[in-house]
Amino acid sequence: MSESKHIIIVGAGPGGLCAGMLLSNRGFKVSIYDKNPEVGGRNRAIQLDGFCFDTGPTFLLMKGVLDEMFALCGRRSEDYLEFMPLSPMYDLVYEDKTLSVFSDRENMRSELQRVFDEGTAGYEQFMENERKRFMRLYPCITRDYSTIKSFISLDLLRAVPWLAFPKSIFQNLGRYFNQEKMRLAFCFQSKYLGMSPWDCPALFTMLPYLEHEYGIYHVKGGLNRIAAAMAKVIQEAGGEIHLNQEIQSLVIEQGVVKGVKLQSGEEVFGDEVIVNADFAHAMSRLVPDGLLRKYAPAELDKREYSCSTFMMYLGLNRVYDLPHHSIVFAKDYHTNIGNIFNKKALSEDFSFYVQNAASTDPTLAPAGKSALYVLVPMPNNDSGIDWQAHCQNVREQVLDTLAARLGLSDLRDHIECEKIITPQTWETEENVYKGATFSLAHKFSQMLYWRPHNRFEELDNCYLVGGGTHPGSGLPTIYESARISSNLICKKHGVIYKDIKQSAWLKKTEA
Repeated sequence: MSESKHIIIVGAGPGGLCAGMLLSNRGFKVSIYDKNPEVGGRNRAIQLDGFCFDTGPTFLLMKGVLDEMFALCGRRSEDYLEFMPLSPMYDLVYEDKTLSVFSDRENMRSELQRVFDEGTAGYEQFMENERKRFMRLYPCITRDYSTIKSFISLDLLRAVPWLAFPKSIFQNLGRYFNQEKMRLAFCFQSKYLGMSPWDCPALFTMLPYLEHEYGIYHVKGGLNRIAAAMAKVIQEAGGEIHLNQEIQSLVIEQGVVKGVKLQSGEEVFGDEVIVNADFAHAMSRLVPDGLLRKYAPAELDKREYSCSTFMMYLGLNRVYDLPHHSIVFAKDYHTNIGNIFNKKALSEDFSFYVQNAASTDPTLAPAGKSALYVLVPMPNNDSGIDWQAHCQNVREQVLDTLAARLGLSDLRDHIECEKIITPQTWETEENVYKGATFSLAHKFSQMLYWRPHNRFEELDNCYLVGGGTHPGSGLPTIYESARISSNLICKKHGVIYKDIKQSAWLKKTEA
């Protein structure tokens, strides 16, 4: 019976918490261990002098997936979280124009007409065609690929024509839009995967479609509240979360994972272990040398990884009139992308993202103040950049660019508190391999069956959740990884579980 089966989860990030929520509600004994003093991993809160920031994710896309995870536990997400739909979803700032992006079709049409001379015919075609692509590909995203048999499926055969291989997302958008700036409005989302739009597979044209069809949400208190809500559901079902408990290694006997060894030296044994740590970090640091072949340290090093990010969290003693989300394109976007992904070099002219969440949600900053979150895509640590030497210069460059591109000329005078995370600190403090914030790159040879499997192929009794396994990075796909791994564990132990076959949120919305 499942009551006696003990599931140990390494890491209380979004994937570990979601798996813990599902399994504890299906009768398993769940124990989660995390090195941080609070839950969430890169989805946790940063608290600075009365200001609150999300560490990582700030866009809630595909909210229906999150709703489903709560529904599978017999809960309603809205009983735990307050969702705030954003309109506009974000502003896109070019050198010579600004586009406000709406999921409301009428507003979006009028904005495109206002900003671009090619009008909205391509947009209508984009929405219609990308809906079909998503409906074909989504069943493939939510499948398990732990075996060749599970890979070769009717779902996949139906989806093959929609993969648009070997096109990139930027090339694919040429079907709909002529101008480069118009295409950029519908392909910068490849950055969510840590990839260049000129390299990112065309199937990910689904991402901008999903934003336009289903909208983007903020959660009151920040997206970190999702992690806190999941932790609450786990504890309500009797699961345990152990914080400030770093894992030293997995306990492995003859290729079978038996449990975990804590930094204190204590060993904890379980029937199955779910790894929610960064995949490449976990395999290179938590598994003793010589046990892995496919994912041995030398093999991990050869794989392709996403970009990194330079983060600034600024507590400011005045209110700034900025949208909730602003994405600012480098004047020469193509060169900036080439520097990040190919040359692995710093750029003078760079793209960046700013969140001013307190404009929507006053709980995030004291009255009369602003909490700004600034993200600048950067090369991962294959660059060899010495971030201790460069950090201060890049900080000044970012503040200068915020002044030049968004008019925030007095920013330095109003900084009350700040925190910076560099690609180096992602690696050394957050345990992210090569500082690659979005894990393994999402190229075809590292997706679906060719991504690390949810039931890990090199060790028994070991399952993976998070951005480094199938289906990939981003909150909704990480939740899906948790569902896939949880279902595999239930099948192994003969536990019957409720599943939702046709999600209500997927039903076609009004055009």
